[in-house]
Amino acid sequence: MIRTVDSPSHVSAPVLAAYSYCETVTGQQARNFAYGIRLLPTPKRRAMSALYAFSRRVDDIGDGDLADQVKLKRLEETRALLARVREGEVEDDDTDPVAVALAHAARAFPIPLGGLDELIDGVQMDVRGETYETWDDLKAYCRCVAGAIGRLSLGVFGTEPGARGAERASEYADTLGLALQLTNILRDVREDAAGGRTYLPADDLAKFGCSAGFDGPTPPEGSDFAGLVHFEVRRARALFAEGYRLLPMLDRRSGACVAAMAGIYRRLLDRIERDPEAVLRGRVSLPGREKAYVAVRGLSGLDTRHVTRHVSPRSVRRRA
Repeated sequence: MIRTVDSPSHVSAPVLAAYSYCETVTGQQARNFAYGIRLLPTPKRRAMSALYAFSRRVDDIGDGDLADQVKLKRLEETRALLARVREGEVEDDDTDPVAVALAHAARAFPIPLGGLDELIDGVQMDVRGETYETWDDLKAYCRCVAGAIGRLSLGVFGTEPGARGAERASEYADTLGLALQLTNILRDVREDAAGGRTYLPADDLAKFGCSAGFDGPTPPEGSDFAGLVHFEVRRARALFAEGYRLLPMLDRRSGACVAAMAGIYRRLLDRIERDPEAVLRGRVSLPGREKAYVAVRGLSGLDTRHVTRHVSPRSVRRRA
């Protein structure tokens, strides 16, 4: 069982200001994520915003216009800042609000900060232009940039006392992160190609005649692009199905948060499946009203009850 640590009732003004900054960053830069964490109680919502703000800083370094060597240097500087957080060397009056908020969150909750080191490792892979021959190769990258975020989030959420199979909660959180990341990769295939990046495994691209890449609003001539997308969608759905086993292990509001975020991405996956070439024409997204519906569905516990009905104690033991 993973327990959360009760946050102190009093939070200093500098820490509150730092959290406010992180929540602003989250609201402006991560609409899907922000919908989910709105469902959390204040201490958990603040901690999640601190994790997002730090992660966003890492991502922005990797996605920026600096020379690669400068990016790698900045990433190592960010790793050094993370080490200061880990060693308890960041005071409430530090000038970096993200570090202040993250340090407070790490004192309040058992957050496995090593996951942020993994995120930095993954972004370094991006900067170096690594490509992925097989799904196993891509999965290792996804575990760094998304699976780690799932495990970090679980440190904030905790698991319910006596939850069946809770010893596998970290594994399920990791798998759910992979599902979200593969959905992101499908949604952003054209955007990534424009930036010189290819994430889908080379083996899969070759299998469906897509090795030429995606440099326009139509698939490569003679390719089975729809077949490629449907193949990856099935893989993502299997990851979602496995990762959703986490939901019954969480308290109601944490489960609602996870169900809302995952639900938004599952609906994106549905849209991509219905019209695969849409990802080559522009960014696929959900309207606000649909995101709100997913959030309400998550808060109602429908997804958690569905998972609970379909996961028997016997099936949990068989997979252990």
